[in-house]
Amino acid sequence: MANVQINAAIVTVSDSRTIETDSSGAALAELLVSFGAEIVERLIVTDDFDPLRQTLYSLTEREDINLIVTTGGTGFAERDNTPEATRAVILKEAPGIAEMMRAETAKINPKAILSRGVCGIRNGTLIVNTPGSERGVRECFEVIRPILQHAVNLVSGETKH
Repeated sequence: MANVQINAAIVTVSDSRTIETDSSGAALAELLVSFGAEIVERLIVTDDFDPLRQTLYSLTEREDINLIVTTGGTGFAERDNTPEATRAVILKEAPGIAEMMRAETAKINPKAILSRGVCGIRNGTLIVNTPGSERGVRECFEVIRPILQHAVNLVSGETKH
């Protein structure tokens, strides 16, 4: 089975960041490119639920994207809506990915268990929520690195083992 090209969208969830000040989004771009992914889209979206949900939905409707990685909005603050917006879009949850990211990164930073990020699938696209810090993004990416290509292959329809 040939590996599917990973075409990624990075969505930074923030009320205050710009592309120039978005260190976690930049870290995701660097990590994904070094993994062999192509960055198709990089956006900054407000923490408001409806625009975030609509952005995620729109990205899953695009045929040129098979991976969406979000950064930010996964904590306990009132305006942290990324998990809820993601759940409103996905058709299948992928709890093992989020659980493993929390479990492994908590070994480095106990506060990692405060992340409420979820992962799931819609329309041939895998969505992965990561924390809003550059450190959190890097630690979570190292956890998913070993399974990321296989996960994208599967959601893209490459199911032969």
